[in-house]
Amino acid sequence: MRQLQIGSRLVSDSSECFVIAEVGHNHGGSVQTACDMIRIAASCGTYAVKLQKRDNATLYSQALLDQPYENENSFGKTYGEHREALEFTRPEYLICKQEADRSRVEFFATAFDEPSVDFLMNIGVPAIKIASGGLTDRPLLRYVAKQHVPIILSTGGGNYTDIDNAVDVITAQHDKLAILHCCAAYPVRDWKEHNLACIVALRQMYPNFVIGWSGHDNGIALAVMAYTLGARIIEKHVTLDRSSKGTDHAFSLEPAGLRKMCRDLKRAHLAMGDGLKKFLPSEVGPISKMRRRETPQGMQITGAKDEPSTNSNSSAA
Repeated sequence: MRQLQIGSRLVSDSSECFVIAEVGHNHGGSVQTACDMIRIAASCGTYAVKLQKRDNATLYSQALLDQPYENENSFGKTYGEHREALEFTRPEYLICKQEADRSRVEFFATAFDEPSVDFLMNIGVPAIKIASGGLTDRPLLRYVAKQHVPIILSTGGGNYTDIDNAVDVITAQHDKLAILHCCAAYPVRDWKEHNLACIVALRQMYPNFVIGWSGHDNGIALAVMAYTLGARIIEKHVTLDRSSKGTDHAFSLEPAGLRKMCRDLKRAHLAMGDGLKKFLPSEVGPISKMRRRETPQGMQITGAKDEPSTNSNSSAA
């Protein structure tokens, strides 16, 4: 059966969309900003908020960390200073987690390396996200899978063989897995590259796993489309101000857009229905005005208030 428990939420084909607000590093290194984003994302209707965790000394070479990095989006003179300025310490993570608990949303992060996995497990997260860059990182996949927590796997930059291989590595340890279709462009500028039909393909390939979508698009329309195609987890980057300093803000959703997307996804869940075609009480009035009945005088609209016959002719006004 296709379902996944993430904290207090059970995600399945019959559930509402599990919306993840990707805070990432859009907090700019400010815990207060991160907490504001968590609280606002929760008020917009999301079910989870997510940060990113990197152990920079493990992930990057010293040469890259020492490289000058002075531009409009830089938070330091070198790339190492820039990356460290955006990383939260354990006390800062705990502050964010407490805010998420108060706001009643799940709180977790993307782990980019093994020390970051240990860091997050020590914090006590209900799931771990693996970014598209980790899709072919077998040591990282094995290490995360050994933690036996739900894994949300992005698949940008990969093909079906890459996904199969990653699934094999993870499921050798456990089956608590969700697979997110993703295009790893930031943002996706060519609409064809969204290729949302991959959601349908992934559902066919992996009937036992929840399938979702990590969207790097400008706007909210594709989220509803992804849900109707079968995505039950949708991740979207969020920001308080799209003009803020940083590379991800420009394609992130501000609170108004996030609120509308969550609203539309909840409506889409209700609108999907059960697939049973039946005469509804709300249709009685309109149908009595539109549907003709056979009378001694011929076919006429009678204005009858009773349920119309299923074999009568009809014409819409």
